Amino acid sequence: MKRKFVSIMTLMSMLSVAVLSGCGKSDAGAKAGSAGELYVYNWGEYIDESVVEEFEKETGIKVVYDMFETNEEMYPVLEAGGVVYDVVCPSDYMIEKMIQNDMLAEIDFNNVPNIKNIDTKYMNMAKSFDPENKYAVPYTWGTVGILYNTSMVDDEITSWSDLWNPKYQGNILMQDSVRDAFMVGEKMLGYSMNTTDKAELEKVKEKLIEQKPLVQAYVIDQVRDKMIGGEAAIGVIYSGEMLYVQNEVANSGEDFELKYVIPKEGTNLWIDAWVIPKNAKNKENAEKWIDFLNRPEIAKKNFEYITYPTPNKAAFELLDKELQENTALFPTDDMLKNSEVFKYLGDEGDSLYNDLWKEVKGK
Repeated sequence: MKRKFVSIMTLMSMLSVAVLSGCGKSDAGAKAGSAGELYVYNWGEYIDESVVEEFEKETGIKVVYDMFETNEEMYPVLEAGGVVYDVVCPSDYMIEKMIQNDMLAEIDFNNVPNIKNIDTKYMNMAKSFDPENKYAVPYTWGTVGILYNTSMVDDEITSWSDLWNPKYQGNILMQDSVRDAFMVGEKMLGYSMNTTDKAELEKVKEKLIEQKPLVQAYVIDQVRDKMIGGEAAIGVIYSGEMLYVQNEVANSGEDFELKYVIPKEGTNLWIDAWVIPKNAKNKENAEKWIDFLNRPEIAKKNFEYITYPTPNKAAFELLDKELQENTALFPTDDMLKNSEVFKYLGDEGDSLYNDLWKEVKGK
């Protein structure tokens, strides 16, 4: 999922990061194997650097930390096998793909006693991509919704169809991601966001093409910056980014407010989780890492930095009541009605989506 910006140089100095160059590879494959090392592959800006320092200090394990921007960037790096990582944090549908392709090692939960702190609700949710809860430990979860500027939008936003309102022409931001963009159209039309029905997907494609003249830009991280700067009225965003941008606007003294809504048609309910590649050289260190991150006080500290909802029940109970009751971050079951977790659609399904997305972007 998408993260708020932190200086890469800061991460390098504080985490001893081996930043990827070009396609995002370090020399992890050449060096992995020492009992005192751990090679981590995670989304950019998706951990509190002081948590990594604390783990290193307590365990004596040196963390080498590489970052990726998308699941689709991460997967071929692992598949090629030239770079060996010990612990990785993909999203739900990509974990399902990795399990199907026999790329993951089973986690020894005897080495992860803090698994008890994960709310059973999220372990059950994880069964949608890890049916026996053998390979993945939830790290964060959340929703995708609509963020809008109350000084530029005078309507009550309730539906994905609001992103087709000509009133906001040139002020709409869409995610530059095939599954996220198609999810918006699928939910608006009443389809499953995991459909592979060609007729349904053609209709979604046509709706997205119809919307194009209204869209200011297809973006990923920039949705956050543009909304903070008042450069757009309305956009599709991840729930963890929502808290960050709202805080930034509040602290800036700007005279507008940003509101977040989960559309009535339902949305993407996602989970990012820690997994251990089958070729990991430091599996026990990976399990120590997962266990450490699930200590209540560590999970709380990390949440307060990355602002993505934690599935750690013990950490949740340590949060301020105001955060616990923030239903944009921690929505009620009723608010999540009709929401789904992304599924891996197979190579044929992926190709179908990618081809249709190219048609949308090419128009």
